[in-house]
Amino acid sequence: MNDVKIRYGRADEAETVLAFWKAAAEGTDRHDSVAAYHALVARDPEAVLLAELDGELVGTLIAGWDGWRAHLYRLAVHPDHRRKGIARALIGFAEQRMREFGAFRVDAMVLDDNHLAAPAWTAAGYHPQPEWSRWVKRLP
Repeated sequence: MNDVKIRYGRADEAETVLAFWKAAAEGTDRHDSVAAYHALVARDPEAVLLAELDGELVGTLIAGWDGWRAHLYRLAVHPDHRRKGIARALIGFAEQRMREFGAFRVDAMVLDDNHLAAPAWTAAGYHPQPEWSRWVKRLP
């Protein structure tokens, strides 16, 4: 998609991005906050990728690099703009960013029951890795 512009999210866009996720992302038990968004952007000003079409926010992806591994999460495309190549453009941009860090592999965090996202990730060449599971613990 040639008309989509991808740029890095700014700290002053926290509320806009959080509202976008409520409208366009899958439902989860996440505890999003302006403070958490600010912390992410302060730590890595290029981690939040925003896709715009005619100046309108239409997609997001977080591309995190911890110095060892590359992680992609929070892929979201507005329902009115799906199937236009926006997810593919975001993923391609993120993969290039990870290559520049020297990453040789990237993982995507996708909820098992997120049936809307699975086709986008599959089309981009990603697949579930059945021999590994993500182990989590909630912190008080």
